[in-house]
Amino acid sequence: MSGTLVLVRHGQSDWNLKNLFTGWKDPDLTELGIEEAKTGGKALADYGIKYDIAFTSALTRAQHTLDIILDEIGQQGLETIKDQALNERDYGDLSGLNKDDARAKWGEEQVHIWRRSYDVPPPGGESLRDTGARVWPYYLTEILPRVLAGQNVLVAAHGNSLRSLVMVLDRLSKAQILELNLATGVPMVYKLKADSTVTSKEVLGDMSGAH
Repeated sequence: MSGTLVLVRHGQSDWNLKNLFTGWKDPDLTELGIEEAKTGGKALADYGIKYDIAFTSALTRAQHTLDIILDEIGQQGLETIKDQALNERDYGDLSGLNKDDARAKWGEEQVHIWRRSYDVPPPGGESLRDTGARVWPYYLTEILPRVLAGQNVLVAAHGNSLRSLVMVLDRLSKAQILELNLATGVPMVYKLKADSTVTSKEVLGDMSGAH
């Protein structure tokens, strides 16, 4: 019997609020981000799963989100593996820049291509395909075997690292994944078959405001 995989994007970060490209930079959560993480944690507490292990990135905003969720579900101290394979997409030269300033410098169309294309990276950074190229092997070797062995696994990470996983789990095309945004702090609960395909997916919250 396969276990359960839960994916949660971190709550709003300080740089999300300031409209900055964040990537591998390391701002913490805003007050709203803390509340979003609490709301996601409460939804998981109501759902009633006990977790065997958690995974998160090497970045503070994801780790802080996970800590808040573990507090809400009463599993403080749960074994947690932190790895930069789950980090946000690296925005390279755009990191730390205001998105409006970037548009003024490079043009609206070029910045849109860097943000929303599947395989065109910004200068010195990663495309979504590049992000997937480090997320997918980590998922296959470290996360998936635990779920298939019957464990319940919680992953708190980032918009683009999680989009890479959702692309595989939901069998989305390149065009479909470009249209998908994940809301901050909203858990996605996947039940997997023994062949690693998805039996069911539940979204514990509102994804309509995702951006």
